[in-house]
Amino acid sequence: MSLRYQINVRILFSSLCILILGGSIAIWQARNAVNKEIDSSINLAVQLITFGFSQPSQTTFKDTDWPSKLNFLKQTRHLNIQIRQPSGQIISFARQNRQIGTGDSPPSWFINLVADKYPQAEHQITGLRGEQVTLIFEANPLDEITEVWQESVTFFLSLFLLTVLTFLAINLAFNKALKSITIIVDALKIIETGHYQQKLPDFSILEYDSIAKAINHLSSKLSAGQQENRALTQHSLAIQEDERQRLSQELHDELGQSLTAIKVMAVTAAREKADIKKTTDSIISVCDHLMTVVRSMMHQLHPLILTELGLKATLEDLLNHWSARNPELKLAIVCPDEVNKLEQKITIQVFRIVQECLTNIVRHAEAEKAIISLAIVNSSTTDRSLQLRVTDEGQGCVLEMIKTGFGLLGMRERINSLEGQLTIQTQPQQGMSITANIPLK
Repeated sequence: MSLRYQINVRILFSSLCILILGGSIAIWQARNAVNKEIDSSINLAVQLITFGFSQPSQTTFKDTDWPSKLNFLKQTRHLNIQIRQPSGQIISFARQNRQIGTGDSPPSWFINLVADKYPQAEHQITGLRGEQVTLIFEANPLDEITEVWQESVTFFLSLFLLTVLTFLAINLAFNKALKSITIIVDALKIIETGHYQQKLPDFSILEYDSIAKAINHLSSKLSAGQQENRALTQHSLAIQEDERQRLSQELHDELGQSLTAIKVMAVTAAREKADIKKTTDSIISVCDHLMTVVRSMMHQLHPLILTELGLKATLEDLLNHWSARNPELKLAIVCPDEVNKLEQKITIQVFRIVQECLTNIVRHAEAEKAIISLAIVNSSTTDRSLQLRVTDEGQGCVLEMIKTGFGLLGMRERINSLEGQLTIQTQPQQGMSITANIPLK
């Protein structure tokens, strides 16, 4: 169900409720107004008649003079007035009232709702000659009901007009809002396809403008991440190609030449006067060299000690290797034996991260001391994590300067692949601290 449909249904339902409530109130007020008007008319007529008969007259009048004497009764409204003389004769004095069914009279259903049962009222007065005259008042509220009907029609027309204007105003406002939503949805569909350069325009509505700015910020971050991933992928492919080229060169230079030498020595040893002992020693020496080269290549590709002895021994061997090559750098490690029980995919990533950190320390930090610490942290009975921290006392740098480095991107990707978090803290001349938190199952 669309938002426009829901809004229109709610507006229509609210308008019907308002009309029903307003109609009920209008009919209730109309009934009260008609009743009050009838009571007022009866009281006014009684007072006028009483006043007229109480005034002295210089001349007497006959029964036929009643119409001229009570001529003022024609000014009363909503009443049919009759006079019953002592002789029993009935004389009517009333203005011509509106009849039901005329063009400007209200409909019968409205009259039935508003009109009430009005009993006849009788009032005794004494005429100028002392005779008792009976006034009979019968209500005829059609004129007042007609006035109330006209007022009600005006009220309902005004209410209907206001409802229509409100409906149009709300629809115009929501048309603008829905157009903004359409623009946002279309832009999100484009962003979904990977076109993170798509930007949303500025909106006049504050809420939509905030959403647009948030989406633009998100797309900028996604675009930057996409560019970083592309750069990292290209860098990884370049490194892979360099490693293949280096391995190919080493195989050609070391293995190829050594095997050629062994073949030549073997051919020489096959001669009758060859020095077998010397040739054998040479072959053994070449084979030892080949074994050293192969071990070095295997260690570069994947350290076998990591599989055989575990992460702790591998890291200690790595630190010894770097310490031997850089005696001015003091390296220390704090590592519990529990890390040897970690999954292989975690151990290899941790080893590569430490390897990258040590490479950066030697190349850029100019530090005299560095500490590598690993710890298993139990945040709860079920949640465990591995915390890796590499700290050096080097020259440090501004954090923004290293955000574009491939070493940092590589470490972040490794940590993200393990669903962990990487935090870097550094200040110029205050060293650097790299902390990685990796959740453990």
